[in-house]
Amino acid sequence: MSGHSKWATTHRQKELVDAKRGAVFTKLANIITIAARKGGDLNGNPSLRAAVDRARDASMPKDNIERAIKKGTGELGGETVEELYYEGLLPQGIQVVVKCLTDNKNRSGSTVRHLFTKNGGAFGAVLWNFSQLGVICVSSEQIKAKNLSNEDLELELIDLDIVDFIKEDEGITVYTEIKDFLKTKDFLEAKGLKLESAEIEYVAKEKIEAPADDKEKLEKFMEAMDDNEDVSDYYTNLL
Repeated sequence: MSGHSKWATTHRQKELVDAKRGAVFTKLANIITIAARKGGDLNGNPSLRAAVDRARDASMPKDNIERAIKKGTGELGGETVEELYYEGLLPQGIQVVVKCLTDNKNRSGSTVRHLFTKNGGAFGAVLWNFSQLGVICVSSEQIKAKNLSNEDLELELIDLDIVDFIKEDEGITVYTEIKDFLKTKDFLEAKGLKLESAEIEYVAKEKIEAPADDKEKLEKFMEAMDDNEDVSDYYTNLL
């Protein structure tokens, strides 16, 4: 998760899918495999359901998805993929949590450390400022197309015990506890809404404004993260 808003991230990820489809499929397959280790039932495993939906949105072939699930549940062999998290700080208090899915932890650790160092940062503990939540985005166009109002939608979502509801020009972002993620996602889809994204992420409790003087350097750091095959996602404390 990068940029100044969740929406900037979502749009950039869609562009990446189009431009680098093969590399994206590899990342998505690894995400599915890791999630499937907690069980292959989509209805009983929110992380797997989110990963598979994300792969389908990227037009990943059904066979690839099924193979990744079987690899995670142990039905298929192959190289072992590990899920690793790296925490670090960039200048001016920017906190970053990097999620890697890799078959070589030495390579991924060295690469991520180099990216921090190259941009004036370093590894350091920041996860204390993040909570793992379900994050669902719905565009304003979708809401208008279904003749819904943000206010009515927010009231209905509050009844589902959501954590937060953020309105932006591009649309709404809904935050849920992991246990409520699937029922909230299903509720929105039952209204005929096509979701921009629906994932389980690390969300900062305390956020800061992105420093204007470091914007270009920050964008390059994020682009390098997007381009790294081992990095499946990353999360910041930026607004």
